[in-house]
Order: sequence, then C-alpha cells, then structure tokens
Amino acid sequence: MAHLPASDALSHIRVIDLTRVRSGPTAVRQLADWGADVIKVEAPESVEPDGALGASRHTSDFQNLHRNKRSITLNLKQPEAIEILMKLVETSDVIVENFRPDVKERLGVDYESLKSRNRKIILASISGFGQDGPYAKRPGFDQIAQGMGGLMSITGVPGEGPMRVGIPVADLTAGLFCAMGIQTALLEREKSGLGQWVNTSLLQAQIFMLDFQAARWLSENHVAVQAGNNHPTSVPTGVFKTSDGSINLAVAGETIWKRFAEAVDKGEWLEKDEFKNAKERLKNRDYLNNLIEEVTITKTSDEWVEKLEKVGVPCGPINSIDKVFDDPQVKHLGIAQSINTIPFGETELVGQPFNLSRSPSIMKQRPPEKGEHNEDVLLDLGYSSEELDELKSKNII
Repeated sequence: MAHLPASDALSHIRVIDLTRVRSGPTAVRQLADWGADVIKVEAPESVEPDGALGASRHTSDFQNLHRNKRSITLNLKQPEAIEILMKLVETSDVIVENFRPDVKERLGVDYESLKSRNRKIILASISGFGQDGPYAKRPGFDQIAQGMGGLMSITGVPGEGPMRVGIPVADLTAGLFCAMGIQTALLEREKSGLGQWVNTSLLQAQIFMLDFQAARWLSENHVAVQAGNNHPTSVPTGVFKTSDGSINLAVAGETIWKRFAEAVDKGEWLEKDEFKNAKERLKNRDYLNNLIEEVTITKTSDEWVEKLEKVGVPCGPINSIDKVFDDPQVKHLGIAQSINTIPFGETELVGQPFNLSRSPSIMKQRPPEKGEHNEDVLLDLGYSSEELDELKSKNII
C-alpha cells in the first residue's frame, strides 16, 4: 500500500523510524500524524517475536503510538539489511532512533555514516541520559528519569516519600522535544541545504519540565519540596472536598480572591489579617484551606463549578478518564478520533492536541502489521520480487 498522508503539512517528508518502546515512537507519531511518510523498521518475527520488548502490537498502547505509519522488517545485524537501510536513507529526510548511544556506531547508522550517503539527512536520537558523559551507556527508563530529574521529589503528599507521576512524562516530553528538534532542523535545512544531528534525552526533557521550580533553585537557591495538591505559591489553589467528590480551585490574585470570598458568602475573610494579602495567605495556607473545605463540603462539585464560574473564579471538576472523554468540551474538540484497527475494529485513538486551519491531521492509516509494507517499500527501492524472496529466506527481512 502506498503512503496515505494523514495531513498535507508534512506529506513531502519521508521518515525512517528505528524507534521502540515509547519516547521514540512518540516523536515519530508527531511527524506521521502531520503527514510524513513514516517507514517503521522492525526486526523480522524470526529474530524478535511480537511483544519481545513488552510492546505487543495488538494492544491499545501500540495502536495509539503507531498509527499513520508503514512497516518493513530488517534484521539490522546483517550487512545486507544495513545496505537496504542505507538505500532507504538516500531517499529519506529524517531517521529517528532511541537505541543506547553506542548501538548506532556498532550498526553503522551513526550520523557520519548516514551523512556519507545523504548530506541532507537529519538523524534524531533519544537516549536516557545523553549521547556522551558518565551516564551515557546506562539504559534509560521513564521512572528513573523522573527520579533523577527532580520530579518525584516535588510530587506527592509531604511526608509520604517520593511519588512518580501517573503518566510516563519523561518519555513523552523527550519524544515531543525530539519532534520539535526535527522540525527545527528541517526549517534550517531550507537555508543551508544540509542535515544535522538532533539529540535529546529523558533526563534533559525531565529537567526542562521542572520549569519555574528549576528557575527558583538556579536563581534563588530555593529547593522545592512536596506540596501535595497545593500550588507552591498561589493560595488558595488546590483540591477541596465537596459533598460528592472534589474540585480544583485556582484563586490567584487579589481580584479573584475577593470574588471567591463573596461567592461563598464569606466576606469576613477579606477583613482577616491572616488573609489580607498573598503573602499572609501563603503563611496561613492550612488554616485557610480548612475553612474553605468546611464550606465546599456543603454542595456538590457541579453546584460549586456552576456557581464559581458565573463570577469568574477558576475551578473545575476532577474527572476520572472515562469522564474526561464524556465531557462536552472534550467531545467538541474532537481529540478522540475514529479509526479502524485490526485488534479492535472501529475504535478511537487520541488525536493531535493542536489544529492547523488548512492542513488538518486525521487518522488516515491504521497501525501496520509487522513487515506489512515490505513489498511496497523494497520494490520502490528497485529490488525484484525474486530478491525479496531470497532476503526473506535468509531472515534478512
């Protein structure tokens, strides 16, 4: 099957996908969803059975990560397979990998080797800790990066020990930053005519995501600690119980504080010295939070959200995932998109979180079966059907 672009935006770009697990596939998904011709390179079934790396393709996770791609199989431990890959490099714009840093050199797919076959090629690499340095050869895992990158030290309830975030945030952000790096390199190539090597790591991505907490340390020597559901500086901002659950409140600044106090019929709070400004409210956070919860517990979450939104106090329900996708605004945004898959038939997957007015992204191609497009891709490279049969008999494809 020929490439069916998911969008016009990147339909002129061809990407070779050597990635696995999550961070790399996340990067490539960004390109595939915006129309790039992504050719996913996998080991033949005889070399690496489906699910060998914990990534069985007939799962919701795999299907969500690998839509809008084509798949070929190459046993990259064989020289003949590397030569096929290099022929593909000659016709491509980007190659993405998330092997450990030394694997590229062993396989001969490092940037210098790729550049010798295509001076315009962009190599994008994701590692656990960087391409060089004392930790370069360590295997990288999301939770390890969450811990080393400081996130677990500021997540969770004080006194209960470090807590991981409920999604693989280091993997996901490393993938997104890699995709941004690729697109930046593609734009630069329009000026120079040359490719380059883009690389990032789970550790770098996680540290970048510390954002203002990192800045508070670097500029003010302030080490953030766990604050549970409380915002580190804005009070009252956090989670408050209601009669049927909990809601989030974000009462930031004096104007919204005044609106909030009046909306909950507690105008006397505005006169209290303990709450007279942001500094005092921060100092007396626990006292104020307890007073607020005595009020919020008297109504349902929906009642409070309706009441507070009317007066311009930021607030919202705390949804389980099923309720997220049942929310009318989420439905309106259309982020859950329909696609016909092999394991689930007609189903929905999570679409792109931004829109382009002229070049929308759609679920165009179901996630491929392993090696499904061997014939299409290799015949296009000039191989004959007889040569394909021979390559298959040797477990090269």
